[in-house]
Amino acid sequence: MKAVILAAGEGQRLRPLTHTRPKHMIPVGGRPILEHLIDALRVSGIEEIIFVVNYREDIIRGYFGDGSKHGVKLRYVRQREVSGTATAILSVKDYVSEPFLAINGDILVSSDAIRLVINRADLKESEAVLAAVRVSRPEQFGVLKVKGEELTDIIEKPALNMPSDLVNAGIYVFSPGIFDYIERTEPAERGEVEITDSIRLLIKENKRVLVVEILRENWLDIGRPWDLLEANARVLSQIKPKILGEVEDGARIKGPVFVGEGALIRDGSYIEGPVFIGDGSDIGPNCYIRPYTSIGKNVRVGNACEIKNSMLLNNVHVGHLSYLGDSIIGENCNLGAGSISANLRFDRKTIKMRIGDKVVDTGRVKMGVVMGDNVLTGVGVLFMPGVTIGCNCWIGPNIVVYRDVPSNTILILEQQIRCGTIQ
Repeated sequence: MKAVILAAGEGQRLRPLTHTRPKHMIPVGGRPILEHLIDALRVSGIEEIIFVVNYREDIIRGYFGDGSKHGVKLRYVRQREVSGTATAILSVKDYVSEPFLAINGDILVSSDAIRLVINRADLKESEAVLAAVRVSRPEQFGVLKVKGEELTDIIEKPALNMPSDLVNAGIYVFSPGIFDYIERTEPAERGEVEITDSIRLLIKENKRVLVVEILRENWLDIGRPWDLLEANARVLSQIKPKILGEVEDGARIKGPVFVGEGALIRDGSYIEGPVFIGDGSDIGPNCYIRPYTSIGKNVRVGNACEIKNSMLLNNVHVGHLSYLGDSIIGENCNLGAGSISANLRFDRKTIKMRIGDKVVDTGRVKMGVVMGDNVLTGVGVLFMPGVTIGCNCWIGPNIVVYRDVPSNTILILEQQIRCGTIQ
């Protein structure tokens, strides 16, 4: 069976990280989301994968090539216009002639869950099979109405009268007949042609659509910045410890920690796994790297810093005496000495973040800063919980950042010294 991975979109809810890469290529646990998905498919017995691509597709193509380094055969099909999941699947019509697996490219899923769906896909009995998962906030997904094991309806993001907590997991098996239904599917209100509407058309014409429930711990939708932290933690919880770099005398490694080639852990550092440290990174001296931290390649973490439950992408520099907690730092950022990310409100209420034009409750009591690529900060900068810093920003010394900062912004304190006082 071939697999079709839908990876054409940008991922606007994950901005500013997706200003410079597709959301599917954001690294969690040291590797892109798509690489984890390919591994799960390969272990499930899938040997041939078709990527549906568009936004920044050069990054995906350049990283994965023909798939030989990842043990699979890859083909790329360009979705000419990113106009919905159904049109994405329709773009592979000329490349599949038998039942195929279709899967969203922005989920973290286990091979066990994928095998469960494939094993249930007896398309002599049904026209389609889709995976379902129970979640705590079903209003954010397509909610399923099921009778026995058959799907009777899909309600997209219902505001009221939630029929169940069972939602669409974004994993399907279709026969080639689905293409005819996609071509007959009308665009939704926002102008996109969604595969869920094509599936509803199947149901309307009395075709059987089966539902397979997968375990919540085997699946994660990565749609918002805090989902990245959860995905990172899940990946790191399964990390295999290995020390390929140098650990100086006086540094201590506790628990599962991966240290890449050419990396250096300096004297006095304490690293408490699970932690991933990429090739060529330089940590310490006297640093405390706490659990569920992922540090990319060629990262420098200076003297006496503390990093907790955070993701530092490639080529980040964190100046001495800094603290980062529950934060995501994009590539090529340089944080001045004494930079602090606050991650907890005084009242200990859950932290809200702005996603697009909406303020959304993260559901997390602890959430730090989300920073795009190429940000420079001066000494003593303090980020309040849940703020977002766009790409290419310069933030001067001693600034407290209370609100989101758009990309390409310079922030400085205007100070005039008169008669020995600052006005």
